[in-house]
Amino acid sequence: MLKCIAVDDEPLALELLEDNISKVPYLQLVAKCSNAMEAMKLLQQQSVDLIFLDIQMPGLTGLQFIQSLSVKPMIILITAYEKFALEGFNLDVVDYLVKPVSLERFVKACNKANDLFLLKNKPASGTETPPDYFFVNVEYSLVKVNFSDITFIEGLKDYVKIHLANSNKPIITRISMKSLEEQLPPAKFLRIHKSYIVSISHINAVRKSSVFIGDMELPISDNYRDAMSIITGKSGI
Repeated sequence: MLKCIAVDDEPLALELLEDNISKVPYLQLVAKCSNAMEAMKLLQQQSVDLIFLDIQMPGLTGLQFIQSLSVKPMIILITAYEKFALEGFNLDVVDYLVKPVSLERFVKACNKANDLFLLKNKPASGTETPPDYFFVNVEYSLVKVNFSDITFIEGLKDYVKIHLANSNKPIITRISMKSLEEQLPPAKFLRIHKSYIVSISHINAVRKSSVFIGDMELPISDNYRDAMSIITGKSGI
């Protein structure tokens, strides 16, 4: 969510700007200002990600306001004058909109700001932590399932049963085993049979043709025995 403020000395323009902002789902309007000095005072009290800024205002103009900022949020200029465009872009504004601004053009400028925000805040390569859960559809709801809670998964034609360590009642969801397997981290789960995927951390014992999880004995098919031997060799099971 991008926190933004709108700055314009014309009440009708400010009202239209507020309405346009409300139509963009990733924008949060935190304040409206009728001049640059109000905006400057607000920025001393809280940080914002994006400013929608008019240029021709009494007192401090929009361009002078930009130049006065030591820490500069992203800025989209909205003005009735085309002649300031070059100067605006020289101040590294995200976009320059000339009134009247269509909603389509407004959203395009907002998308550009959002893309820039996401790029700047993208985690450094190799530091992003993958989620330790996923969601499945259960009776018209999305249910969160933690990988660590799963003991094994059982395939039943178009459905699967997800057996959990902390519940006697499995989660039943309509999905293929292949689709579900693609959502599981391969370092934590192993396919041992066309009908079974097991959590490696919940395996108690292994025989030539079966795996034991709790009091359950699950079969290992010939097609998956090689994969099982690799895992057991690494983990010492």
